Amino acid sequence: MTLKLSLETPAPYLITSLEEASATASVCRACRLCETRQSVVFFDGNPCAKLMVIGEGPGQREDEIGLPFVGRAGQLLDKILACVNIDRKKDTYICNMVKCRPPGNRVPGKDEIEACRSFLEAQIEFVKPKLIVLAGSTAVQGVLQIRDPISRVRGKWFDFKNGAKVMPVFHPSFLLRNESREVGSPKWLMWQDIKEIRRALDALDN
Repeated sequence: MTLKLSLETPAPYLITSLEEASATASVCRACRLCETRQSVVFFDGNPCAKLMVIGEGPGQREDEIGLPFVGRAGQLLDKILACVNIDRKKDTYICNMVKCRPPGNRVPGKDEIEACRSFLEAQIEFVKPKLIVLAGSTAVQGVLQIRDPISRVRGKWFDFKNGAKVMPVFHPSFLLRNESREVGSPKWLMWQDIKEIRRALDALDN
C-alpha cells in the first residue's frame, strides 16, 4: 500500500508504512504550526489495535513529551478506558487531527487540519482500526465532515471506510470542566458511551 503525502513541496512523498509517515511528519513544514512546536506528536499505543482514538491536537504537555493525551485530559482518558478494562498501550492507537500544538492550545485552523490530513489518513489506512472514537467536535468535523453539535451525535455509531465504525464522544477536557456525575450529565453520558465501546470491542472477538 502506498499513500501520497503532500508537504510544502510540489512533489508528494510516497509513504508505504506508519514508520515512513511518522518520519515524514517529523520534518513537515506544511503549515505555520511547525514554527512554534517543540515536538511532532504522532501517536501512542499499539499500531495493531482494533480501537483508534482521535483527538484535536497536542497541548503543552504533549508538545513537551511528544505523546498525545498525556496532560490532565489524557490522564482522565486513561481512567475512562481503564474503567472498562481497555489498556491504553495495548488496546488503543491514539493520535490527533493535527500533529503539532496550536499556540495557546487554540482550536486548529481548517488549513492546518487539511495540511495534516494526509498523516491521519495514513494512520487510519495502515492501522486499519475496526472502531474509531472521535474525542470532541474538531475530530468529529474533521473525520465525519459533519457540523452537528457533539451533544447530538455522541454515543452513536457511524459507518466509515473499510468497514470501520466511528463513535463521537465528549473530549476529556470538556469532562474536566463538568464535574457532575448525575444522570444526563456529560460524565454520565461518557460512562454510557465507553460501555458501548467495550461491548463493540467484545463483539469483534465473537
